[in-house]
Amino acid sequence: MAKLGKRTKAAREAFAGKENVTIEEAVALVKGNANAKFDETVEIAVNLGVDPRHADQMVRGVVGLPNGTGKDVRVAVFARGPKADEAKEAGADIVGAEDLMETVQGGKIDFDRCIATPDMMPIVGRLGKVLGPRNLMPNPKVGTVTMDVADAVKAAKGGEVQFKAEKAGVVHAGIGKASFDEGKLVENVRAFVEAVQKAKPSGAKGAYMKKIALSSTMGPGVSIDVAGAVGE
Repeated sequence: MAKLGKRTKAAREAFAGKENVTIEEAVALVKGNANAKFDETVEIAVNLGVDPRHADQMVRGVVGLPNGTGKDVRVAVFARGPKADEAKEAGADIVGAEDLMETVQGGKIDFDRCIATPDMMPIVGRLGKVLGPRNLMPNPKVGTVTMDVADAVKAAKGGEVQFKAEKAGVVHAGIGKASFDEGKLVENVRAFVEAVQKAKPSGAKGAYMKKIALSSTMGPGVSIDVAGAVGE
């Protein structure tokens, strides 16, 4: 059995016996034990009682975190003419059309968010098998297929987070950095949980939110009391 390092052992001891705690307690634990040599990301995972294979149980959405993510988000925009100019002026990192499609098809995906104007979707649609599995496919439901590319770029750069249920019914996201104040992390957690709650699909039956866990990049996770988190 591999011997645990001092940092890992200390973190596990700090988390021992603590589960189903309040959001505030979870944030304090995770932040207090994020001792890596880099600024760790604080991550949230929500286990949902849904089966995403059924269309009426798919959970997806977008939330603007009140305090941002602390991450420099690289944004690619599929657009032509004036809309391409708007995207560049708004701070998009990559802007293109057929040329950008060829770059992505070649395996180079140097961006974290993809936005497209509606007229670009016949081109972007060819990239479904590449962008889809990475949750990068533009979608009007989350505001990434839009004529208002400037606002979409600014939102992505400003801390907007997309979420989508995976096959096992789990949604997860980075909701800030360990260097954030505890109060800001708490606000971001509450905003994310509220957004997932509002995205409850019509086909969901029984318990919707089954478990919420918070962790840092290199640290253990702690479970959050679901009823308290959703205000029940």
